[in-house]
Amino acid sequence: MTRETSKPKPCKKLDPTISEIIAAGRAVAAPARGAWALGALSGLLMYGSFTPLDWGTLGWICLVPLMLLIRIPRRTRWMYTGLFATAFAARLCMLQWMRLGDAAMYPAWFALAFYTALYVPVFVGLSRMAVHRLRVPMVAAAPVVWVALEYVQAHLMTGFSWYYLAHTQHHWIELIQISDLVGAYGVSFVVVMTAACIGGLLPGNLFDRFRLLPVGHSASQPKALEGVRRTSGLQVVCCLTIFAAVLGYGIVRRDQADFVEGPRVGVAQANFITSLKHDRAAAGRIYEMHSRLTGATVRHQPDLIVWPETMFRWPLFEAAKGMTDAQLEQAAPRIPVENWRNPAVAESLFQTSQRANAALLIGIDRMTADADGFKHYNSAQLVTPEKGLRTHYDKLHRVPFGEYIPLKDELPWLAAWTPFSDGFGIEAGEAPVAFGYRDWRFAPIICFEDTVPHLVNRIVAQTSVNGKPVDCLVNLTNDGWFHGSSESDQHLITARFRCIETRTPMVRAVNTGISAVIDGDGVVVEPDVFIDGDRRSDDPTRRTSIRDPKTGRFHKELNAAIVDSVPLDSRSSAYVAGGDWFSLSCCAAVICFVISGCVPRRKQSANDDGVTSASEAS
Repeated sequence: MTRETSKPKPCKKLDPTISEIIAAGRAVAAPARGAWALGALSGLLMYGSFTPLDWGTLGWICLVPLMLLIRIPRRTRWMYTGLFATAFAARLCMLQWMRLGDAAMYPAWFALAFYTALYVPVFVGLSRMAVHRLRVPMVAAAPVVWVALEYVQAHLMTGFSWYYLAHTQHHWIELIQISDLVGAYGVSFVVVMTAACIGGLLPGNLFDRFRLLPVGHSASQPKALEGVRRTSGLQVVCCLTIFAAVLGYGIVRRDQADFVEGPRVGVAQANFITSLKHDRAAAGRIYEMHSRLTGATVRHQPDLIVWPETMFRWPLFEAAKGMTDAQLEQAAPRIPVENWRNPAVAESLFQTSQRANAALLIGIDRMTADADGFKHYNSAQLVTPEKGLRTHYDKLHRVPFGEYIPLKDELPWLAAWTPFSDGFGIEAGEAPVAFGYRDWRFAPIICFEDTVPHLVNRIVAQTSVNGKPVDCLVNLTNDGWFHGSSESDQHLITARFRCIETRTPMVRAVNTGISAVIDGDGVVVEPDVFIDGDRRSDDPTRRTSIRDPKTGRFHKELNAAIVDSVPLDSRSSAYVAGGDWFSLSCCAAVICFVISGCVPRRKQSANDDGVTSASEAS
């Protein structure tokens, strides 16, 4: 009898091996608190680098904590949520001045902080994609992504060109001169490149300290830092070379400056909070103060005297020729017909110009009525002592929820989130305008228009005649909303970059301050004459400079007048000629990063040390 032999049955693998258990445990993402801590540190450093603290040195390192999160091959748990939350808290602090305008502006403050905070996790995510999936060096990927996002922020939803990293370096005049080549974006590029270089040199024990490596990892293990990107010696040399070239360019460009005295300009800066501006009973006081300050400048013989935005409180009514009373009532039923026929405003401005024997550039509300209906503009009106009212400029770039309500017709409830009544809003102007008076040409810009780089660039380019740009820019602004907060300082800083970008000096007339004359190097010039409108000339405590001599900070919230000759600049600007080619190139590179990074790749499992493939990195 033979024993029947059975074929062996295949064994089922019921339990994982010990090595698989260890590998699975080590593949668990790092806990969230490290990313939250680094995000909070970055936000704190960024807050300190801008006004009111204005510690510009922190601008070079405020992104270094984020570079550690870009370097690690696998994101931590809740990393992007933590980055957004900490960035939102930092933006709330940076933008806190928005709440000062009106209690109804609190929602806008939170909304803008929410929106700008989104750029931080997007920056880290896009940089990680470029670094880990495409093997782009971090010292190249991070600044390219950052500049692209600054450009997007400047354009998306009418744009918000505040708090560029370049602005943290406004004290370093030679460094920021590269703005006349590629705009403030070039300075931001250098700052982020430096932060990426520093971040790539930080030692591996920091990854343990912040617990950024997967569970079970330690920087002391032989293969624990595989996939963690480092800055090579060659990359350090490249960064130092670019930095030296930028600094050298700034030194050379400043040496080329040969400023020539231009028109003598007086500025009347009153100190009225914006709530008073809308109080009809205060119109007389506002006019009297500006008239007194104008009179104080006359003895110093200015060619042009500037009043801030909408500080002539009686509107200028202009009706099309031939319009009947019935047509005017139909076009503007809320405005009495006699207002359109009354020449009092035009005559008052003409007389003021004649008494001063100087041209006036007045910020005024301009109302028009024609066959197309009624329109309200925020305008700058030129008045000359020879001919009275001349040409005008209507503001091009309106502030959403400040001067118009987006989607008001489609979403009527949006009006309830603003401090304005029914019928609120102004029309946008049609084109830039250059004013000519005597031998000079100047282009007005109103309010926050001096914070928009591509707009000011376009104004200078389109008002040039035979390749010669205007002699100066004149900014009429009302910062009375913000009660002398850090907004005034940050607003002035952005205006200084516009002067470098276009190599065009600027005169700023700002309600509550900071009024100033800025040369083509972006330097605020100490005026020939500073008049303290709040104190008598024999008062020993009267202010004699635009700055506090003890702190070096600009005086704000005071009635004052300044008189100075505009320093004309004969240098040309490549940024005006070439536009935003640099920032657009960065945008194109980021688009390539995204397209290439989205291409499906073979996914590899974690090895025994928990190192994952590039497809799992971002």
